[in-house]
Amino acid sequence: MKNVITSLVLLMTALGFSQTTIKEEAEITRTVSVENVDVAITVDSAEEIESTFTIDDIKELLDLSSDNEMVSFKIVCRGDYMSNGKKSSMSYKVEGNSNNRDDFLKSVEKIRTSAIKYYNNKN
Repeated sequence: MKNVITSLVLLMTALGFSQTTIKEEAEITRTVSVENVDVAITVDSAEEIESTFTIDDIKELLDLSSDNEMVSFKIVCRGDYMSNGKKSSMSYKVEGNSNNRDDFLKSVEKIRTSAIKYYNNKN
């Protein structure tokens, strides 16, 4: 019995010391990259345009994006039903690069103003 216990203790000691410990921890890195930022808004009235977004909202979105990303902004203006029963619509779209933020924001302001004019002239 004494030999069995001694053998088990030696076996457990040998197994305990024979296991290697990894001192280097594996480092897992994840990189998230955004290549395109597309924003599309569908509205039914000028009031919706004014309440849905401002240029500051788009500026904030551009501030969150990284450099040299393709960005686009689209407004879809839905109109009245046509004679064929389908709903009419018109859209404005601007595309640019996040490196040219000022030009892109000016273009967004122009299409926002044009979309508001579309609804104001329709009435």
